[in-house]
Amino acid sequence: MHMKISEVAEMVDLPISTIRYYEKIGIITEEYILREQNNYRNYTLEIIHHLDVVKNCLAVGFSINDIRSMISKNGISKDEQTKIIKEKIAGIEDAQKKLEDSKQSLYDILELDITCEDGFGKYSELVPED
Repeated sequence: MHMKISEVAEMVDLPISTIRYYEKIGIITEEYILREQNNYRNYTLEIIHHLDVVKNCLAVGFSINDIRSMISKNGISKDEQTKIIKEKIAGIEDAQKKLEDSKQSLYDILELDITCEDGFGKYSELVPED
């Protein structure tokens, strides 16, 4: 079965422009494209699974360049895949730690009861009464 770009877009819930962009930058490779004599493109059914994998990779934090790199290798070893995933996990853990540190800093500011009534970051000074 072959599909038009509009059918693919609907099935994977992506804009047609994104599918064209993915084709242009090599995310969608020639194996998923069937060109007719009039140069119209049809797509193989396998493109649906391929684009679902791409979307899932993006959702968990891989960049489009990461994905393109993995696709261009045309298959990676289990060890390489494990290394890539562990690096992504480490990146997520670093981001989580930064967020936790930021949250703690905000709690610390609340505890200090700093006000900005006299200007940003200035402590209110108690003026001694005569």
